[in-house]
Order: sequence, then C-alpha cells, then structure tokens
Amino acid sequence: MALKIYGIPRSRAIRTLWMCHELGIPYEMIEVAPGADGSRSPEFLAINPNGHVPFIDDDGLVLWESMAINLHLARKHGGPIAPAGLAEESLATMWTVWAATELEPPAAQAMYHTFMLPEPDRVPGLKAAALQQVQAPLLVLEAVLAKGGGFVMGGRFTVADLNLACCVFYLRMNPEALLDKPAVREWYAAALARPAAKAAFALRGD
Repeated sequence: MALKIYGIPRSRAIRTLWMCHELGIPYEMIEVAPGADGSRSPEFLAINPNGHVPFIDDDGLVLWESMAINLHLARKHGGPIAPAGLAEESLATMWTVWAATELEPPAAQAMYHTFMLPEPDRVPGLKAAALQQVQAPLLVLEAVLAKGGGFVMGGRFTVADLNLACCVFYLRMNPEALLDKPAVREWYAAALARPAAKAAFALRGD
C-alpha cells in the first residue's frame, strides 16, 4: 500500500514530500489544509488529534510531526540519506530535536512577522527579536558545517541536513540573517538545488 501523506505542499508537509522524492518512494497525497475545515475537522482529528499537518499513514502506522516522519522514512528505506549505524542514528535525532527547539521557533517567528501575518498584525519588535535570537543557533550550524565539509554528519547529505534546511527555509525573506554565515548559505543553496528538493518545492507553486 502506498504511503499516504495528509496535508498540502504549502505547509510542513513539504518536508515529507521532499524526503519521499529523495528516497524515490511512491506516495498518495491527500490534501488536507490546516484549520477548522481541514486538519481540525472531526474526520481528521480522529487520525491526528493535534489538528496539524502533515501526518502519514504508512501501511497502518500513523505518525505526525514532519521531522519525525522523515526520520522514520529514512530508517525504513535506507540509502545514503539515511543514518548509517547507531552513531549516525543518534546524531540525526540530535540535529532534528535541535532544529525543532533551537532553530525553528525564532526562524518561524521572524517569518510570521515579515510576511506570513497580515501587515497590521506584524510587530517589528518581535521580528527584530526573533532575528537576534536565531543568530546563536545559526552560528552553531555555521561552525559545524565548516568543520564537516558542508554537511552536519557523515560527510554527505542526510535526513539531518534536510530537516535543518527546512527550518532555514523560514528565513528566505530575511537573507540578512545569513550574511556573515557563508557555510550556511552554501549548504542551504546546495540543498535546495537538489533534484528531489526542486521536484517537491515545485508542488508549492512558488
């Protein structure tokens, strides 16, 4: 049975779509928009009680949280993007949790107050604070990439890089955040230039 992905490309489901294209696995996209008429409707709350997208049904296994889904798919299908051995399993988990706790929150805050929220709801002070807060994790990432030859583990592009790049994506309208981080800029550009990334992001209609 094909993997079922619930969500829309213009959501965090893009992360799982990118992973599927990297792995070359078939999937069925079931379009469920965030909100009361979609992900928070009784039909879909019965599958993901959090009311968010994406979530997946992988042959009866229901998972939510986009980056956890990606770790699952990498482990299941293997290949160079997947962790190779216990040490890389642990590193991939570490970087994914780090992305969700250290990098994504301020990057998302900056995104909301740059272009996602209606202009009257944007607070310049919150945007400035978020861009300041994101500097510390970006400097950590810069140092690791410079030391690791342009990747965070294993000397190659892995699920850890993919999950991280999807958080840096939130800064696309705030390029000033990356001005003094050449390793992050080069790594991010290379990640988005991958054929699988191009195929997935084309689904957004950007």
